[in-house]
Amino acid sequence: MKEIRGFGSDNASGVHPKIMEAIVTANRGHVPSYGDDIHTCAAMLKFREHFGPACDAYLVWGGTAANVLGLAAVSRPFQAIICADSAHINVHECGAPEKFTGCKLLTIPSENGKITVDDCTPFLEAAGNPHMAQPRVVSISQPTEKGTVYTVEEIKRLCDFAHKNGMVVHVDGARLPNAAVSLGTTLAGTTFDAGVDLLSFGGTKNGMMCGEAVVFPDDRYAGEFEFIRKQGMQLFSKMRFIAVQFEALLSDGVVFDIASHANAMAALMAESLEGIPGITITQEVQSNAVFTIIPQSCAEEIHKTYHFYIVDSTTSEARLMMSFDTTEEDIRRFADAARKSVSQG
Repeated sequence: MKEIRGFGSDNASGVHPKIMEAIVTANRGHVPSYGDDIHTCAAMLKFREHFGPACDAYLVWGGTAANVLGLAAVSRPFQAIICADSAHINVHECGAPEKFTGCKLLTIPSENGKITVDDCTPFLEAAGNPHMAQPRVVSISQPTEKGTVYTVEEIKRLCDFAHKNGMVVHVDGARLPNAAVSLGTTLAGTTFDAGVDLLSFGGTKNGMMCGEAVVFPDDRYAGEFEFIRKQGMQLFSKMRFIAVQFEALLSDGVVFDIASHANAMAALMAESLEGIPGITITQEVQSNAVFTIIPQSCAEEIHKTYHFYIVDSTTSEARLMMSFDTTEEDIRRFADAARKSVSQG
């Protein structure tokens, strides 16, 4: 069978070799289930190395669950969650946040995926009004769904604003390592050190086979999360197989090597596409995503060979995602295909 290469998503790639090796190594003997094993304990120590000695991390199956259950831990059904209109919790989670938290999503139009204090301020008018959903959570994605990255100062401003007004800040960190590498900071540096109250930390988009984590900086909101996770059907019995993946990912700089490579490939992709007539890069390339307008007829032709998503059919804007196994040759071939398709009209 011919190997398929593409840029549809960083979760379309396989499993990083070091993570696959960890899974195979863990597949021996019997250990206690539901996280009461040495592998999960070792993974927790790795999380504390990266996010702080007081942090609590809870492993779950998928990203939607990580977002929804994390949000449920800090909100009540009469409250509201403020987010960008492009946020994953708004666009690509099939209404799960509303269904399982009961909260209303209050969305903010955003060209680059970011939201600001000024954007959030008008929602404070609902505070105390029993006829309106009460603002409780500011949820941001880092990086955003547009591939852009919040600066640490931007996150600090949002956190200061939220805390001053009785709210909390949640980060969808499905690709958090890519943001940390882009900023030249640590995983904690772009989240908890800036005041973030909880985050979803991605594994699948960062070279793992499966598994995500809900991470709290301390036990302030984490106290009842083990029950929320179980009720949310996310307590995996053979927890060691998620845990060993995170242990490998968070050891020996693997997580930053993966993110650095993917970011570098995105920069190369943007550089390779620039100058091709009719192709325009639409967002600043700050992580492992490239957003670009490709003429519709050309996009259809290229799509016969390479998988990627058109995110706006009205403008023919495409999203190209890089992963740990994207190669310079992949990018050269894609750019050559784009150049050839454009030249042929």
